[in-house]
Amino acid sequence: MPVTEDDNHVRELVERIVEEKLRAFVAERDIELRERLVRVEEAIRHQGELMEQGFRLMEKRFEQVDKRFEQVDKRFEQVDKRFEMLIAQMEKRFEQVDKRFEQVDKRFEQMDKRFEQMEAELHMIVRRLDRFMFWSLGLTLTAVLFVIGFLK
Repeated sequence: MPVTEDDNHVRELVERIVEEKLRAFVAERDIELRERLVRVEEAIRHQGELMEQGFRLMEKRFEQVDKRFEQVDKRFEQVDKRFEMLIAQMEKRFEQVDKRFEQVDKRFEQMDKRFEQMEAELHMIVRRLDRFMFWSLGLTLTAVLFVIGFLK
């Protein structure tokens, strides 16, 4: 199909309309982007100010924390002195406790001897009970066999 002059005219008209619409769209988007860019820059500037303020506050807080650490260091020195005194006292007490444990060990040794004696006595009692049970069973069986034999 051959292209006519009307077709060229329509094509040029469509191109012009599309070009105008495109320019209007680009101009509108350009304005929106510029406005958005301005808002972003203002937000960034505000964020920067907030960060500077935060840094200043943090610096003050760090100074306070440093002072607090100095106070804590002094307290630790006092506590160290107290601990040294307590350690000396505890060492004396441990020596006394060691002596007491030695006494307790001696008592336990005596108790062990007593338990060994009791254990020996219990073994004798168990042996006697075993003999008694054996003789009781023998006598019971003998009596039963005698009654059975007598009844027959």
